[in-house]
Amino acid sequence: MSGLGSRFNAFKRTNVILQHLRLCAHTDAAAEVLLERRGCAGVITLNRPKALNALNLSMIRQIYPQLKKWEQDPQTFLIIIKGAGEKAFCAGGDIREVVKGDRKISRDFFREEYVLNNAIDSCQKPYVAFIHGITMGGGVGLSVHGRFRVATEKCLFAMPETAIGLFPDVGGGYFLPRLPGRLGYFLALTGFRLKGRDVHRAGIATHFVDSEKLSLLEEDLLSLKSPSTENIADVLESYQTKSKIDEDKAFVLEEHLGTINSCFSADSVEQIIDNLQRDGSPFALEQVKVISKMSPTSLKITLRQLTEGSSKSLQDVLTMEYRLSQACVGGHDFPEGVRAVLIDKDQSPRWEPARLADVTEEDVSRHFRPLGSSDLRW
Repeated sequence: MSGLGSRFNAFKRTNVILQHLRLCAHTDAAAEVLLERRGCAGVITLNRPKALNALNLSMIRQIYPQLKKWEQDPQTFLIIIKGAGEKAFCAGGDIREVVKGDRKISRDFFREEYVLNNAIDSCQKPYVAFIHGITMGGGVGLSVHGRFRVATEKCLFAMPETAIGLFPDVGGGYFLPRLPGRLGYFLALTGFRLKGRDVHRAGIATHFVDSEKLSLLEEDLLSLKSPSTENIADVLESYQTKSKIDEDKAFVLEEHLGTINSCFSADSVEQIIDNLQRDGSPFALEQVKVISKMSPTSLKITLRQLTEGSSKSLQDVLTMEYRLSQACVGGHDFPEGVRAVLIDKDQSPRWEPARLADVTEEDVSRHFRPLGSSDLRW
């Protein structure tokens, strides 16, 4: 287990998450998103490679109307979204833009991002996301709700929000509890990273393609003549069949799925931790270490978010998550998490409350309260 233990090292994992969040705070001045009509498709390219294609409000406001136009265009048969550069599809939302003090921006950002997430889910044209490189947070929202999600061996997936006092949003309350067993609950609470073919094995990607074939795949899709969804699926399937990287490698969590399913099926975060401690395996104890670094408030609202979201529609989940987003922006832990990661960079957030036991049911319920006329409505 010693080699495996290093894979689950809490310190390394937290540092990678923090590095990704810092990069998401950068800004680019050039055209931040490219919208092109090519062949039979509309192609969206997230064009902030220096910032790992972090998503900001300006990009959302360009993508949404174009997506709607292509959806109605009889000459556009599919929509492709991809990231510029080799490092990331999209590493998440532009954190600094959201927390720099203007509450209107935080209201508009989350509202319009979630509206875009829903538009991707309901899009009447086949939507193909190339999730090549880092795909976290807001990048997951731009991909996971689409009909097809194509991962490569360089894909790195995570929902790391509990590490900064937030929660796995962009519809995380919908897609995470629908992953096999309790895998989604585990990913949400720990921020665990899945790589390459494991993103497909977990059910997050619909297909896996070797990265060196991705440009060829795109060209083949663009050259299709009036393709149906089935035609597109056939092309994706043919490329997946030819992809050999890591095909014989076991799912990274395979031997731990029993532990995940039993320990993370509890009704409270405290009970999940107790289950992990009683399990006592190196893997289980490593998760206790990881969870102990997260915002106690975030952990509790996240567990409730997924529990409630498991039986809600995506639109109802996004309405719930919008309420959570506004409570977090106006609360203590999200600004504090951003301070520790982005501003002072001490990587030592001071959570309030600091202990799970001190986060009351009333504290949790306050995050879920309706916002009246400010609610996200459909």
